[in-house]
Amino acid sequence: MATDNGSDPARSLAILWRTREVASRKGKPELNVDRIARIAIELADADGLDSLSMRKVAEKLGVGTMSLYTYVPGKAELVDVMVDLVQAETARPDGDEGWRAKLELIARENLSLYQRHPWLLQASHRSVLGPNVIQKYEDELRALEGIGLTEIEMDSVLTLLIGQAQVSARGRSEISRVERSSGLTEEQWWTQNAPLLDQVIDYRRFPVAARVGAAAGEAHHASYSPEHAFEFGLARILDGIEVLIGGRGDAGS
Repeated sequence: MATDNGSDPARSLAILWRTREVASRKGKPELNVDRIARIAIELADADGLDSLSMRKVAEKLGVGTMSLYTYVPGKAELVDVMVDLVQAETARPDGDEGWRAKLELIARENLSLYQRHPWLLQASHRSVLGPNVIQKYEDELRALEGIGLTEIEMDSVLTLLIGQAQVSARGRSEISRVERSSGLTEEQWWTQNAPLLDQVIDYRRFPVAARVGAAAGEAHHASYSPEHAFEFGLARILDGIEVLIGGRGDAGS
């Protein structure tokens, strides 16, 4: 049975957990799963996941395309390995700082991860679990251990934090894409088109929207700031967790 990204779970698991690592043949360029995946990550970082192909990876490595299939069955399984490898990049909370600081670090590290690798936002949400994915989940959950949450709440809080990072990263990625294609920043676009909007919209019909929209536009120099949305949302999430655990005994802060 294939996952929703088309990979074969059995083959992906074998690669992710290195149960059948293939040695590079004598006299051939040094190849292994990690090297292939890291080149693929470089290409996806530069051009996106849709443009990634086994042929492009092989060209970058200076080998024939068919050589890659000795190590990786196909692009779908390669993406599973790529997703797992980059999970090891995030700093994990440790030390004696309180739970709030630890959760803030988790959110910011995940945001940075998605900003470094925007293609992660396209990758399957049903990727086969590799060692780095599971280790990251374990380490992040440890920041929630013993603060007064149930197991389900621990998982839900982590989902909230990572979701906040994903939304902000997706917003920034989309804004950057539109700016590249139009040649205009958000502020330039709104400045250029505001007179046209003024001609067709009677703002007296929408007094609250006009007032709030103007205030937000002045503050963000755009209709939307993913950076502000991330900071505001993260603070409210942490405030909500504090309220949730507040009546459950000593939780530390």
